[in-house]
Amino acid sequence: MTSKHLLLSCCVSLACHLSPAMAAPDTTQQPSHSFWQDADMLKDALPSATAVIEQVRDKASDLVLDSMNFLGVPYRRGGNSEMNGFDCSGFTRYVFEQSLGRLLPRRAAEQANDPSLLAIHSDDLKPGDLVFFNTMKHAFSHVGIYVGEGKFIHAPRTGKAVQVEDMRQAYWSKRFNGARRVPALAAALPAESSASSSIDFFSQLVQAAPTLPSISTKATNTP
Repeated sequence: MTSKHLLLSCCVSLACHLSPAMAAPDTTQQPSHSFWQDADMLKDALPSATAVIEQVRDKASDLVLDSMNFLGVPYRRGGNSEMNGFDCSGFTRYVFEQSLGRLLPRRAAEQANDPSLLAIHSDDLKPGDLVFFNTMKHAFSHVGIYVGEGKFIHAPRTGKAVQVEDMRQAYWSKRFNGARRVPALAAALPAESSASSSIDFFSQLVQAAPTLPSISTKATNTP
């Protein structure tokens, strides 16, 4: 296990102790191959793609690891730094700027409507994708970062702190609006590749945490 993966495992475990825990939703079937295993197969077929795939892998890993560094930072409306706290879009903006040097728009809806970002179907989510939700009765009112295995990290609402939650829970699944990907994280995969036969390479690490922070059913108070 690399030091990077060990750090991610530790960070996810830390999330379990930040708030009351609950059992993670049962997943009855797991695909047999990971996204990065598929990417490795592509490398054999297309040697010229090797450098691109490795670069994308490292950037996605670094971005997710960087986001985990802020677990427990309090939510603050209008907040955009570790010292002052984060709101949802302030958190995603800060992580992308610090990790990729990419400055996203300030508000969640503006991030969702940024024409330079790629629209991603829910079946094709990869670590590092932005995920959007309708939590205030209008589209794209909340945003977080997908970390793999159906989970995302975000700054929830007043009284809460940055934490990892499961998008498959009813509260989030009913409010999911879509996802976006920064082009720097977009790997070229064969057209035949299907998300139904792939899982994120973070899966086993995220699953290492037996429980995740519980969620409130109150609307998320974010810009």
